[in-house]
Amino acid sequence: MLCQVCNKKDATVHYTKIINGEIEELHMCDECAKDNNEFEFDSTFSFHKLLTGLIDSLQGETKREEIGEFICPFCGLSYAQFRQTGKFGCSQCYDTFQSNLAPLFKGIHGHNKHMGKVPKRTNKTLAQEREIARLRREMSKLVSQEAFEEAAILRDKIKKLENELDSQKEE
Repeated sequence: MLCQVCNKKDATVHYTKIINGEIEELHMCDECAKDNNEFEFDSTFSFHKLLTGLIDSLQGETKREEIGEFICPFCGLSYAQFRQTGKFGCSQCYDTFQSNLAPLFKGIHGHNKHMGKVPKRTNKTLAQEREIARLRREMSKLVSQEAFEEAAILRDKIKKLENELDSQKEE
């Protein structure tokens, strides 16, 4: 297929743009694609650009201005510098910027608490045992808060998981 712009070279860039359900396709050679204003060709992928882009998109404009004033007392790195590079200056930066990082982690992972993960290829039993332990901790909190109805629901879930676990062990 020839370039639709110069009609001389083979098209190596195939661009599809969909706006309001209307599809626009454009097939161009490398040179014409580089001259096109809609593309920004940066040959190197930068994880730091991705991270800082996420930081910027997850924090509002006014919030970013306030955050930029934080400076790590150990290495002197400002939060604004971290946003630019995506790198901490020292091990203490995490503690210094922790309150500002929580929304970032929540935006990326969906939560800001480490939940752990069991690979799919590992034994299903381990995942169930972890879930039972988590439910027991949650149930004891509910009992201490005297939320007995919610605790009873968790108790039933625990019993169900324990029964499934027992049946798997018997097999």
